[in-house]
Amino acid sequence: MSANTQTPTFAVIPGAEVDRALTGRHQEVTGIIEEAYRLHGEGGTVNPPSYFLRFPDRPDSRIIALPASVGGGTAVDGIKWISSFPGNIATGLPRASAVLILNDPATGYPLACMESSIISASRTAASAALAARELSRARGTRPTRIGYVGTGLIARYVHAYLAGIGFEFDEIGVYDLNPEYAGQFASRVGPESGDAQVTVHDSAESLIRGSDLVVFATVAASPHVDNPGWFDHNPLVLHLSLRDLSTEVVLSAANFVDDVEHCLKADTSPHLAEQKLGHRDFLDGTLHDVLTGAAEVPADQPVIFSPFGLGVLDLALGKYVYDTVQDSGRLDVVDGFFHETRRYG
Repeated sequence: MSANTQTPTFAVIPGAEVDRALTGRHQEVTGIIEEAYRLHGEGGTVNPPSYFLRFPDRPDSRIIALPASVGGGTAVDGIKWISSFPGNIATGLPRASAVLILNDPATGYPLACMESSIISASRTAASAALAARELSRARGTRPTRIGYVGTGLIARYVHAYLAGIGFEFDEIGVYDLNPEYAGQFASRVGPESGDAQVTVHDSAESLIRGSDLVVFATVAASPHVDNPGWFDHNPLVLHLSLRDLSTEVVLSAANFVDDVEHCLKADTSPHLAEQKLGHRDFLDGTLHDVLTGAAEVPADQPVIFSPFGLGVLDLALGKYVYDTVQDSGRLDVVDGFFHETRRYG
């Protein structure tokens, strides 16, 4: 909506339209996420702390609010409201559900409410794929053996985005606390991965030791991988679930994050390392530092990327979805959503 629009409109974008707008556009989405990171690093965004709604009677569940504002050519404000209820898995429901509200930066009026679990998974996967590409490039190596610890929706999206931006692997390792989930994931990615050998591992150690690129996508609430020796072969680690690695493992590696202030909170593995040391000197930089060449990425030690997840990424991708659906003529505007649109009635 432009600043000259007299009557604000509000649209609802369901998951099917979000999926239609994003399916098969891995390169384009990754480019949007890269531009959002660059804009964030240049100070062109506002990304306040995430707010956690927790429940004393349901300690494993939470709902998170991520307010943010994106400037530049995207120019959108808004908030993501995303829940994580691990108990859903036992009933066949996905663990996470989400909506994204977009606000017009000219008037503050909400533009749209859209289903956002797909947006959230896509921006997480695109962020991971971007980090894998840029960190590998900076190290001068290309991983050929990938391993997934945790085999849910995020792992599936990460695998698709890695393939979508050109990664090819000779070996794919899979490990999950639930062997059934691991087997399902392996049977899904195997046919999509050409001649790659797919192996279901019976331990995290076996998978980590056999992988050049390790993806952690679990629901772990506290560190469960505590042996730095498992990483002696210096893999690249995408620590997407943030709480898998012990302080000892973190301190044995080079560490990169998406945003320092956001990542070092809520008892993430980097936050626990900061609490133990009393400083942040163990951090080697941000993804923006890698993108701009401001940080060196060593090839002779493990490299860990720990992204807390920035609301600006959701907004940048959500605005792309909104524009795509609007341009297609399928934008479902709710007539009369705003009852009072004149100041004096």
